[in-house]
Amino acid sequence: MDVRFAQMLCTLCLVVTVRAFTQEGFKEALLKQLGLSEVPKLHKRDLMDLVIPDHVKNKYISMLKRQRVKRRALPSLAGILRGSPGNTGKVLYSDTTTRQNLIFDLEGRIPKNSEVTMAELKLFKKPLDRASLPAKQSHRPVSNARVSVYWVQRQQDGTNRTSLIDSRLVPIRESGWKNFDVTEAVHCWLRNKRREPMFLEVWIEGERMGSYASEMAKAVSFTSQDPKDKALGKPELVLYTLDLEDYGGPGDCKEEPVMGKSTCCRQKHYIDFRELSWAQYWIIEPAGYQAYRCLGGCLQPPSLLQRFGYGERTCAVVESSPLPMIYLVKRGNRTEIEAAEFSNMVVEKCSCVTD
Repeated sequence: MDVRFAQMLCTLCLVVTVRAFTQEGFKEALLKQLGLSEVPKLHKRDLMDLVIPDHVKNKYISMLKRQRVKRRALPSLAGILRGSPGNTGKVLYSDTTTRQNLIFDLEGRIPKNSEVTMAELKLFKKPLDRASLPAKQSHRPVSNARVSVYWVQRQQDGTNRTSLIDSRLVPIRESGWKNFDVTEAVHCWLRNKRREPMFLEVWIEGERMGSYASEMAKAVSFTSQDPKDKALGKPELVLYTLDLEDYGGPGDCKEEPVMGKSTCCRQKHYIDFRELSWAQYWIIEPAGYQAYRCLGGCLQPPSLLQRFGYGERTCAVVESSPLPMIYLVKRGNRTEIEAAEFSNMVVEKCSCVTD
């Protein structure tokens, strides 16, 4: 081989490019997958008295769980949190729902240079008090209650915005620990924290519509964070993390890429639906998500090779995963709720590719 040509092969330059979802790009991708030409004209009043049907909620949760199965392995236990000192979660009752507030102080509990791979909320279901069961009626038997966990985001104006995190049916007559995957809530807290604890809300509802199912669900009771509640098994938030020095995902940026100096890597890039005017009434769940983006430079072939047809190498997405969402649709004068999985929304891997 010609020595000069070999030298040219070894003389590679660095070109920095960016591959990421911009807000406008995300909107275009969403509209394209839904077959829409523009964002539906929705207003705050469309959300009033909005109830997510059980079949939509179950579909969304099942899609979330499919994604979580792919989470990286080898986590280590970072800690078990049992409550925020000086705060006690309240238990609220209504005609159809029991709501239990939980407070966890995460500040300083997550090791530096680590990533939360999984977070579990453990609730202890108290033994059934049969005296609290309603009289048997000529209804279909009710064996379960619907238990849902929401992350509560406190807004600047003093109002609260809730986001569904996990939901499952819990047998009414069984007692013991029940686990819920609240990884998404912890990720949201890490993104939005303003030096305040993380607030969760547990909703206990009937497994189906109707007053009998609602009355049966009221027999379900979990131990609270209140010190006056002497029952065993206080609520626990169990955190699992990865030390990024040892187990960091290949290709993830270790620090903020610098123009002209960094190599292609995957950088965190959070899209907050609550801050996007076009999305805040349209997209119900999730509140936002970690989309990631590809950033950095790639070694380039010498100009001689480019003349032979070798294109420029750029940092681009080579592997992605879908994003489950619950959103509103307009059909005439009706507003309906749907759940779907939108492909290629989360960047999983970046690499240098040739145009």
